[in-house]
Amino acid sequence: MPSRFRRLDGALADLPVEEPMLLTELDGFLTGLIVCPEAIPVDAWMTVIWGVEIDGVPPFEDPLDVQWFVRAVTARRDEIARDLSRGKLQPILDIDERDGDVLWEFWIDGFSDAIALRPDAWEAAAADSEWADPWRRLLALIAIARDESDLDSVEINAFQDRAVAELTNTIQRLHAARAHRRETTANAMETVAPTKTGRNDPCPCGSGKKRKHCCA
Repeated sequence: MPSRFRRLDGALADLPVEEPMLLTELDGFLTGLIVCPEAIPVDAWMTVIWGVEIDGVPPFEDPLDVQWFVRAVTARRDEIARDLSRGKLQPILDIDERDGDVLWEFWIDGFSDAIALRPDAWEAAAADSEWADPWRRLLALIAIARDESDLDSVEINAFQDRAVAELTNTIQRLHAARAHRRETTANAMETVAPTKTGRNDPCPCGSGKKRKHCCA
């Protein structure tokens, strides 16, 4: 693991909150923010990381530590965004040292925290056909991670075997769907041209005169 990640992992562990985020949870959280169909202000999501119980005040004695922490977190967010735009998401995932299993569930927990910030926006996006299937698959991953899945043990084990590939593929599809939604919305706004008042039309000022004899 790069030293910058180790330092960030240590800073997260030292936060004075009951259950500080693991680095892999932070990674999932930041990815969820990027993929979210609605933009979320930095101050709204940064508070989730360093603890809502401290009223949003950064829990650092030295202002330089605050600056470093914010830069480190936003740098990782930007890195994830670049990877997604290239179609090469590389999530930070913990490995169980006992058996080598990938602990993808913690990453999904972090992603779920991001969903919780704008649940209505995620649900509304599900009406989009391009969004619906990856959203359904993401919910299946979340349910398995939380041990709340309705699937039988055989199906869950099969899902677990491909969980990492399923996770990366699903998130990439959601990111593509988000980009397409934004592009479609932007194009729709561009095609709605403002109505122009003709010279012989009534003046919009309400005088009752033709525009060419009034405010032209």
